[in-house]
Amino acid sequence: MNTQKKRKIAFALSMGIVTTGIISFVLIAMNLGFSDQFAWTWLRSWGAGYVLVIPAILLIGPRLQAQVERLIPDR
Repeated sequence: MNTQKKRKIAFALSMGIVTTGIISFVLIAMNLGFSDQFAWTWLRSWGAGYVLVIPAILLIGPRLQAQVERLIPDR
């Protein structure tokens, strides 16, 4: 596997941890509040979100990047 591909995978994994962690934390805090079950519910939701978002970043990300590059070309 080449270095560029490794970087893309590392970025997807890192970005997935950060984004799913923040989003799940905020949404659970807003919807359920900080109850006794908060930590468990948050970790469970974070895990589910992470498993879903990594393939999305890896599969949808390059296509979206290509569309953005077509819309905003280098000059």
